Amino acid sequence: MARDTIHAVTSRERIREAAQVLFAERGFEATSLASIARRAVTSESQVIKHFENKQGVLEAIFQNAWEHINPAVRLATESLSSPIEKFKILVEMVLNFLDKDENLRRLFLLEGRRLRDDGKQLVLVPGFLEFVGIVDHILQELAEQNQLAPDVDPQALRSGLMGAIEGMLRDKILARAVHYPANFSAASVRFICFTFLSSALRK
Repeated sequence: MARDTIHAVTSRERIREAAQVLFAERGFEATSLASIARRAVTSESQVIKHFENKQGVLEAIFQNAWEHINPAVRLATESLSSPIEKFKILVEMVLNFLDKDENLRRLFLLEGRRLRDDGKQLVLVPGFLEFVGIVDHILQELAEQNQLAPDVDPQALRSGLMGAIEGMLRDKILARAVHYPANFSAASVRFICFTFLSSALRK
């Protein structure tokens, strides 16, 4: 690999990692390109070269995370025949992934699908849409195997389950930051999620 290619890759990674820390600590709006460049030991022009703008840096952080999550989930679930077991493995893997990186967890839950620029901008990277497709495929399998209750739409179930998980994890962040009443355990998050899924199954 050419020297300039190596330099470009490491520079891009440094910028992405610096921004991930700053966005998590200060919030997206309060973080400037200049502060990202300083932490990454580079220039603003390099940030713009690699990502165009601050929104591009945030999108790159999320896309990089999904590029780690999605292949691992596919690999772990492809050999399973039961869609319920696939869903349980998927949830465990995503929660474990987020447990390992507090900064990324904060970004996912506090900045991930937040509208910006008067509602015109939303971070919706291809990796997230791929993940949604994985979840939808598993829940569609449940429907095709006649395991879902008759009135349950698989996409509505996906939205409800993902919303519940995100809401619980977000409340736990608030509990640590501002003493919000959400002192339930990680095990409770899993229990509620799987209880929601069970309630949608055919009796």
